[in-house]
Amino acid sequence: MAKSGVTFGTLILRRSFHNTQKSFRYVRHSELLKSNESTAIGKYIFLTVPVTTLGLGLWQIYRMQWKENLISELQTKTNLPTVDFPADLSELEQLEYRRVRVQGHFDHTREVYLGPRSLLKGGGSTSTGSLMSQGSGAKSGYYVVTPFILSDRNLEILVNRGWVERDKKDPRTRQDGQVTEKIVLEGIVRQSEARPVFVPKYRGGDVWQYRDLDEMSTILGTSPIFLDACVDSDIPGGPIGGQTRVTLRNEHLSYVLTWLGISVGSSILWWKKFGKK
Repeated sequence: MAKSGVTFGTLILRRSFHNTQKSFRYVRHSELLKSNESTAIGKYIFLTVPVTTLGLGLWQIYRMQWKENLISELQTKTNLPTVDFPADLSELEQLEYRRVRVQGHFDHTREVYLGPRSLLKGGGSTSTGSLMSQGSGAKSGYYVVTPFILSDRNLEILVNRGWVERDKKDPRTRQDGQVTEKIVLEGIVRQSEARPVFVPKYRGGDVWQYRDLDEMSTILGTSPIFLDACVDSDIPGGPIGGQTRVTLRNEHLSYVLTWLGISVGSSILWWKKFGKK
């Protein structure tokens, strides 16, 4: 009886040990499957980083080429021969950035200002950043916008005569430049511009922060037509003309290098972790 009991106990222990080994192998197999599944998921999630940044880099290359073409187009338009102001005002929509010739006189009693602005030279700002930011050492000022009454037809338009320093904003400080006789003026056709982000709407007064032709012309009693006076039309003692921006910020190359750099770096990391397995 004692021997039979020992044999039965030994059999029970062997079966328990065998079942334990089977359970251990099953648990370990399940853990390995879960681990492999997690690794596979992580592999494809990580792969989206180099793929996405590669796409962004290629998109910035396209944007850079578009911006360069736009700058070239603007520079070409502003250097085309001057044309007479069209009899059909609807043609002005096709003449933006073209030089046109008008004849008439200014009404300085309705002079207003756009700003603050930095001085533009050769179509580019003397300061860095946006129109409203000032670079180191750059002077702040305003564009002087004055109604211009054409002599060959019953029409009043707006002319950006040019830039003045902040302390010359008051017309009494530049009386020599406040001409009243009839003149021939060349200017570049401009259209209205959208209100920049974070810039408040016009709240009255004689200063605008952006070129809103509809509102400016309504308040000043002119047609919604706007010219930037060319530098050739400068009047001694008056504002500095030629304030048409034809150089645009083009930082797309730095964006290209950034996104492609991230794509290359993350591709190398992905290959080291997943590609060799």
